Amino acid sequence: MFDIYLSAFALFFVVIDPIGTAPVFLAVTKKNTVKEKAQIAIECIVISTVILVFFSLIGNYIFGYLKISFPALGIAGGIILFLVALKMLFEDADTDVDIISENTDNRVSIFPLAVPLLAGAASITSVIVIMNDFREDVFNQVIVIAALLTVMVITFIVFYTLAKTGKFINGNITNVISRVMAVILSGLSIQFIINGIQAIKF
Repeated sequence: MFDIYLSAFALFFVVIDPIGTAPVFLAVTKKNTVKEKAQIAIECIVISTVILVFFSLIGNYIFGYLKISFPALGIAGGIILFLVALKMLFEDADTDVDIISENTDNRVSIFPLAVPLLAGAASITSVIVIMNDFREDVFNQVIVIAALLTVMVITFIVFYTLAKTGKFINGNITNVISRVMAVILSGLSIQFIINGIQAIKF
């Protein structure tokens, strides 16, 4: 049970990346007051959490209705996660922040913070794939959702602390952490692809 929780927690923590997304939160809320930043932090976490829990519960049914097989979903999810990992490894985070900050309006809690920053393609695919692994075990599904909620609470704490203090750890440290997480994510993504291929019934 605890192993499942840790595995799900590690995956969600790497994909959602509370530390790596924190600079984006600072960038898109730099013109807001402390009170507004705190409100945005609450809103974006609530919205993204609802989206991710929604897909964790019925995402498999949606894909089943569309006749998308679970192996195909696993392989697709692995490819998406791998591309995200490559972007984390090789793209300049500061450039992404500048682009986002120049193209946002007052509803930054919805876009880009909730979607696609926190509840993006990679995180949605992750919750669907990992919930599919336990589709016949309700207890383990609850554990997975608990792991997801834990990561979202951590993300909220990071965002809310930034909203109140306006301070953050050194940018170089953030980049190092993001790169390490990208390496871990790339390994997880390849494992998703392997699991999907092994699940194909020829």
